[in-house]
Amino acid sequence: MTLSYCQLFLCSLVSVLGLVSILPNSNSANAAVGGCPTPALSRFQRHKVVRGETLESIAQRYNLIPTTIIGMNPGLQNNGAIAVGSVLQIPPYNGIVVEVPSGQTWRQVAAKYKVRADSLFEVNGCQQDPRIVFVPGVNWSPNGVITKSPSPTDVGTPKRASLSGYPLAEVVTVGLAYGWQINPATGQVFFHSGVDLLAPVGTDVLAIAPGTVAFANNQGSYGKLVIINHNGGLQSRYAQLDTIKVTVGQQVKKGDLLGTVGTSGQPSSNQPHLHFEVRSSSSLGWVAEDPKSYLKK
Repeated sequence: MTLSYCQLFLCSLVSVLGLVSILPNSNSANAAVGGCPTPALSRFQRHKVVRGETLESIAQRYNLIPTTIIGMNPGLQNNGAIAVGSVLQIPPYNGIVVEVPSGQTWRQVAAKYKVRADSLFEVNGCQQDPRIVFVPGVNWSPNGVITKSPSPTDVGTPKRASLSGYPLAEVVTVGLAYGWQINPATGQVFFHSGVDLLAPVGTDVLAIAPGTVAFANNQGSYGKLVIINHNGGLQSRYAQLDTIKVTVGQQVKKGDLLGTVGTSGQPSSNQPHLHFEVRSSSSLGWVAEDPKSYLKK
């Protein structure tokens, strides 16, 4: 039997995935506080088929749709039949794996499949120029017709809860806005997942709304970080702090003191500021939203 290019590509992918470290299939890795989660391609699992299992039951176990598993396993693409003892590659989300065509960028891939570019960027570990990417929320099809997955991966609209406030006592200048930015030192384009609010070191940082403290510690480039989970699947993050004044599990009210402005972690500028984010929960974990519409004094 002659394999199609797509089948050969997937076979190669399976070989590559066999060499990488497989992480648990859980949103915990992506829901972790780091802005750049482990790439989806490094989070595939292997599932050994046992007697009595069906494609549908396996898909349900991993919160996937059957066509996602078929698309990741070329041996199933003739009739979808699974054999006891066979090993399947299981992705962390519904989606497809594609090679970025020569001369194109992953942003063009995002536009082609109509997925948010920032979601694609984070799902693939914030890599600057990946050649193979996992495209979330897209269904594999044997005839090449791509459809959107029923999973709620198109996050951000509509807003699912009311959330508004301001994390400082006074409105301040925005040092760096949310969205795609150009690093003046390197010329590289990068995605800024929040806003930098310019304020002196030691300025009080306040909760923008009631919620529960989900994280209060050091976290990589975020430095000293506080995360608050709010009702309706929304989350606020306060990063690069000098001090932290709350503990995990603590209930906070709007305006409660969380910490103070600092320069911990890897700030995006030399000016002291609060790095502030709003994220919404989805099947991909906590995905960044534009904080502008939430910042109201």
